[in-house]
Amino acid sequence: MATPSPTGGASLRRDLSGRQLRMIGLGGAIGTGLFLGSGQAISTAGPAVTIAYAIGGAVAVTLAYALARMIAAHPEVGGFGGMAERYLGRGPAFAQRWWYWIAQVVNIGGEALAVGIYLKLWWPELPLWVPAVLFATLVLVVNSFTVGVFGEFEYWFAMIKVIAIVVFVGLGAVAVFVGLGGRPATGLSAWTDHGGFAPHGMSGIWLGMVLVTFSYMGTEALAVAAGEARTAGRDVVSATRGVVLRLLLFYVLGTAVVVSIVPWTEAAAGGSVDASPFVRLFDIAGVPAAVHVMNLVVLTAALSAMNTNVYVASRTLYGLAGSGQAPRVFGRVNRRGVPLPALLVSGAGLLLAALLAAVVPERAFLALVGLSLSGAVLTWILILATYLAYRRAERPADPVLAGAVVLAIVVLAAVLVTMAVSDTFSVPVLSGAPLLLAVLVAYAVHARHRRSVGVPEPDAAEPVGAR
Repeated sequence: MATPSPTGGASLRRDLSGRQLRMIGLGGAIGTGLFLGSGQAISTAGPAVTIAYAIGGAVAVTLAYALARMIAAHPEVGGFGGMAERYLGRGPAFAQRWWYWIAQVVNIGGEALAVGIYLKLWWPELPLWVPAVLFATLVLVVNSFTVGVFGEFEYWFAMIKVIAIVVFVGLGAVAVFVGLGGRPATGLSAWTDHGGFAPHGMSGIWLGMVLVTFSYMGTEALAVAAGEARTAGRDVVSATRGVVLRLLLFYVLGTAVVVSIVPWTEAAAGGSVDASPFVRLFDIAGVPAAVHVMNLVVLTAALSAMNTNVYVASRTLYGLAGSGQAPRVFGRVNRRGVPLPALLVSGAGLLLAALLAAVVPERAFLALVGLSLSGAVLTWILILATYLAYRRAERPADPVLAGAVVLAIVVLAAVLVTMAVSDTFSVPVLSGAPLLLAVLVAYAVHARHRRSVGVPEPDAAEPVGAR
């Protein structure tokens, strides 16, 4: 079974199974943030970081259910880009898709650099650009095969992360309530020691929530994969709901274990592999060479996220071509069902990563990650706005979900405002503003050109492509 190509040639193949879809969702959302980056969130919120993860998880669950509802109603439309064009119009859809594509391309480069950083534990003299280029090539090769091959690679990449989290939570529960490695049970005293449950008050919890929101970004990747799922309506809806609920459990339970075993003042310093709270627990459990085991896990996490991001970016560009909002060449599909031109151009982030790694290796990673942050939040806001427009048009009986969507939009808008005025995120947000302006100007030029040549606007009731 295949999804029609916008160029009328070969088509995308519907080869992704339900189990692969679930792992694509997990792989896109579980990155190094939990294993390493959670330390920064803990430093701002203390043990109350679990509340921040719960709030962020509630927003992600709301988004997942809204997406699932729309995909179930219109599986033929595909992902959230097609939904936005159907219910919000070509302008918002153009801005959403292109801004999302830019954010994904930049994020790909950030993950490529992360891989190089982790390899330095074993080969400290290795130039950062070398592993970035090598693993970038590997990911592009994997994505150039059939979508089924990509799905299988991602399944096992993500499985390693899931197993690591499950083992960590299990060992942590034993350490907290029974005792581990000859040590007595730690109990829950660390939740109130060292300044109390919320040492920095409500402002600390909120800033922590801003940080952990990004941990859930990537769950929307399942909507992108809808166009290549064997049974889009059933599999994507089931996978989307199940994945986000699992993410909520993983993040909340994982951070709960961290703040129970490691005093939050120490966990806050866990920004490197050897300082990670995961390594601390594995050391207590007597796992040989725990730091090297953990380094392998975070390396796999970065590869998994990069693999999914390349896939998502290429299908986003393919969807833009299908809607006439990108050159038609990006809608071409080879005999294996892969949009190869879109894939190669979407790999530009990998080249950007290699270039920055060679020129400014000490600042490259943060520069790339910072540029992608605001784009992810803006994409989620537009997805939720699409759902409100869908509800107004289709009138489903879901007042609870509609109310949750409105609250989620408010939370995400507040996150963007907080980022814009905070010392940590103001530069990434403000640097992203010119890019967003460029996208809006590009749409104005694009729309004027279409009118000048007399290209008719597509019927809103018709499918608008895979993404």
